[in-house]
Amino acid sequence: MEHHQILIIGGGTAGITMAARLKRLSHTLDIAIMDPAEDHYYQPLWTLVGGGEVTKEETGRKEATLIPKGVRWYKTPASEIDPYGQTVKTESGTEVHYNYLVVCPGLQLDWDKIEGLADGLGKYGICSNYSYEHVQYTWEMISNFKGGRALFTHPASPIKCGGAPQKIMYLAEDAFRRTGIRDDSEVMFRSANPSIFPVEKYSRTLDAVIERRDIRTGFKKDLVKIDGPNKKATFKHVETGETETLDYDMIHVVPYMSAPDFIKGSAIADGAGWVDVDASTLQHKKFKNIFSLGDASNLPTSKTGAAIRKQAPVVVSNLHALIKGNAPWRRYDGYTSCPLVTGYGSLVMAEFKYDNVPSETFPFNQAKERRSMYIMKKYGLPAMYWHGMMKGRM
Repeated sequence: MEHHQILIIGGGTAGITMAARLKRLSHTLDIAIMDPAEDHYYQPLWTLVGGGEVTKEETGRKEATLIPKGVRWYKTPASEIDPYGQTVKTESGTEVHYNYLVVCPGLQLDWDKIEGLADGLGKYGICSNYSYEHVQYTWEMISNFKGGRALFTHPASPIKCGGAPQKIMYLAEDAFRRTGIRDDSEVMFRSANPSIFPVEKYSRTLDAVIERRDIRTGFKKDLVKIDGPNKKATFKHVETGETETLDYDMIHVVPYMSAPDFIKGSAIADGAGWVDVDASTLQHKKFKNIFSLGDASNLPTSKTGAAIRKQAPVVVSNLHALIKGNAPWRRYDGYTSCPLVTGYGSLVMAEFKYDNVPSETFPFNQAKERRSMYIMKKYGLPAMYWHGMMKGRM
């Protein structure tokens, strides 16, 4: 059996950030990461890939170049967590014992939960920015659109980057105007949520954008089926169960998402399958030597990289305190951020914390559409990610 002082499940945004920060704190810590991925992606840029602003190749790095020096890398998926025996079993059968465990494997994309989606993705006008393999198809659909109905969806499940389903819609609508086909096009948004955005300050701005752009919305409507060959999408009202079937010429779909299956079936999960942690300390409610951050945790905030940037220092401080025999002391206030692209060259920089209370960084009204914030998303935030977060500096 292998053994490590600290085992991190997941080598994505949260996992690499954690390992890098811990190593900067103390190079003597014995740390291992468990993740099978060869490539690592800055996924927030996939919106701009789908909008034709960035190539998908620009969003990736090799995972091996990001693993901090001195950190052991198990290039295999975790398959089972035993918090009582303090072991994690890999799919290859290896058992790794830990003193402390950090669980941050990200989300599982459940493409098969929407009938017809898995088989139709990448054809029949069905695109999604949530797939690296198919994100370029989004831009093909937008750039070759000749008119008709462009449909965009938001599912009835937690998702990473909750604003992404509508960001690509605004870019598509803007592109249709620029190519002169907007008058021959109908842009529609169907969301299982009750409104366009949960924070009222930013929701007012987005409602105005929707009205100005003549986008036709429908809320509390969840996509349940796609008939690709006939280009039909069926939605179910989340409260009444009433169904609606719409024809489309292109449809951007966001799949259902959940915690990975090996977490759902473990003792560390809550009733909904998420890692059950304290919302302030990010320490597991039952197993005190386990912490979780990022998308697989049950923290009541939006699942974004910006949230991880604020969560990681909390976990590092509290984990280090525990190692030293002290109680966790640092607190997370639920901060997250959603850079809401509203068109080419315009963006609303939404920042908020628990209870959807705005928590803004800049000394101006961030609910206003700004070109400066678009430039920040396209150039500034990726630089902060690769040279800051991934190095344990931010």
